[in-house]
Amino acid sequence: MDRKQRSMENLEIENIFGGIYKDKACLVTGHTGFKGSWLSYWLSLIGAKVYGISLSPPTQPNHYDLLNYKIKSYIQDINDLNSTEKIIRKINPEIIFHLAAQPLVRLSYEDPIISLTTNILGTANILESARKIPNLKAIVIVTSDKCYENKEWVWGYRENEAMGGKDPYSASKGCAEIVTFAYRNSFFDKPGSAIIASVRAGNVIGGGDWAKDRILTDIITSASKEKHVYLRFPEATRPWQYVLEPLSGYLTLGWQLLEGKRSFADAWNFGPNNESNVTVMELVYEASKHWDKIKFDFDKGPHQHEAGFLMLDSSKANKLLHWRPVWDFNTTVKHTVNWYKVYYESGKLLTDEILRAYIADAKQKHIPWSLT
Repeated sequence: MDRKQRSMENLEIENIFGGIYKDKACLVTGHTGFKGSWLSYWLSLIGAKVYGISLSPPTQPNHYDLLNYKIKSYIQDINDLNSTEKIIRKINPEIIFHLAAQPLVRLSYEDPIISLTTNILGTANILESARKIPNLKAIVIVTSDKCYENKEWVWGYRENEAMGGKDPYSASKGCAEIVTFAYRNSFFDKPGSAIIASVRAGNVIGGGDWAKDRILTDIITSASKEKHVYLRFPEATRPWQYVLEPLSGYLTLGWQLLEGKRSFADAWNFGPNNESNVTVMELVYEASKHWDKIKFDFDKGPHQHEAGFLMLDSSKANKLLHWRPVWDFNTTVKHTVNWYKVYYESGKLLTDEILRAYIADAKQKHIPWSLT
């Protein structure tokens, strides 16, 4: 593709999501993390003025540093209300995507206080700071599918199901939802105030995640060292989805909030299609088709509790936001493994190429957010 063609493609990409993000001041908390780095990069690509508040990148290597793109970054702990509030006031964003969190179940057992503090009080600190930003129009609070009281049902949880949590991580995410609901109804319920929504995604995979104790990351890291990965819960079923799937949902929802649609100030699920709800074992088998270095064995434990079956019902987002997944399970795994395989074998990043392919596939399927 020559420079003129690339320039025309970039102009077209800027017009997805109704062109709403072009020149908008967008704050992403947790921008140095896995999902945050992908979201920040996508926002930059579609012409937003992107700012980030986060701790330093959590791993080496990490997706944020490897991308090396322009963003106004503030390294700040969101548990410090005064400092966080000063930074947000300085940025004066029009929309906040709050992703900063302690994201790991197993770590929440090792250090429950930091998980509870960051995921509950940190969320409250962002919402409290947002009360004082006159330019702010919208807030998207990102929690987790694990916010639901898990009853091991074989059907998906809907947004009106009870919050719960048998482990500190899940409890912290359920509480973050309750805090968001309380702030929305107590302080952001007047005409002219920012519109708040919360979002819950499935088990997100994709290139650039090196967080400890995530199954795909464990698979890839072991393969890169030509070692076996040890599976703790091979029969556990999860809603696997490529990282761009929930992000397209967050951006679609943000679009509606920025247009002032208060009826969208609610909780939303962005999960994969039912056929992507498969076991860890099936995930590993599929991944091994794309990289022959992937080998596995079983770790019989004992292990701390993790949910055996978890699934989301995204009917609400499908019907009201006209959002739906772009890639099926096999495509999701293929793009994930290829990202790492290419990185480890050549040092090349496929992030931009994969993002553009995802947008092109969404256009081909006539998904509304992708149409210009």
